[in-house]
Amino acid sequence: MKPTLDESQPIFHQIATMIMDEIVEGRMKEGERVPSTNELSRFYNINPATARKGLQTLVDSNIIYKQRGVGMFVKEGAKQQLIEQRKNEFHADYIEPLLREAQRIHLSVDAVIDLIKTGKGE
Repeated sequence: MKPTLDESQPIFHQIATMIMDEIVEGRMKEGERVPSTNELSRFYNINPATARKGLQTLVDSNIIYKQRGVGMFVKEGAKQQLIEQRKNEFHADYIEPLLREAQRIHLSVDAVIDLIKTGKGE
């Protein structure tokens, strides 16, 4: 089943994110060929320039590389790079705000950990 594209984000960003998800989840391996601009544009029924921009985003981020005349491939170390990036984003997006709110309502870090483990308050 083909993932649906979302109107709330630029399509090129969604294409890049879907490929990154495939890499992180192990469905696309390092060294494996990435779908071409034309394959992506046909599959998602989008403009080839949009697909190209999504792929270029990954090239610029050092996740995939171009091999002239052959295609684009997942770079060695891309999975670990993406995992580290997502861990950092998770910390900034979820952990820091969680701890700020816990401090506001006078919950200790231990109490927060207990809430996470048990799903119950003090």
